[in-house]
Amino acid sequence: MLRSLTLALSLAATTVAAQEVSSASGGIVRVLDKVTAITTDLELSEGASGTVGHLTVQLNECRYPADNPLSDAFGELVIHYRDEAQPVFNGWMIASAPALNAMDHPRYDVWMLRCITS
Repeated sequence: MLRSLTLALSLAATTVAAQEVSSASGGIVRVLDKVTAITTDLELSEGASGTVGHLTVQLNECRYPADNPLSDAFGELVIHYRDEAQPVFNGWMIASAPALNAMDHPRYDVWMLRCITS
């Protein structure tokens, strides 16, 4: 299991590294509250944060393939639960492959949707 996950991450990193990427001014992140079954889309500017329930989601950067802006999005996110000092997630999420680096939380799911390119 761990070996296949490592292989998948390395293949994804190789594919990402081969692409020319551009930075966007912001991005859209979706949050699912698994208790209420309510989804909320957060439109965040680069460096901004938004709150849904007990989660605070900060988008540090959003990148997309330069040759096809609508094909994918790569978001660097820091996610805090309540007022805890340690984030429950800190890293990159890929819109086309959210399971590669997913946030593991009993109540919330978060995934990158797209970058804001205009």
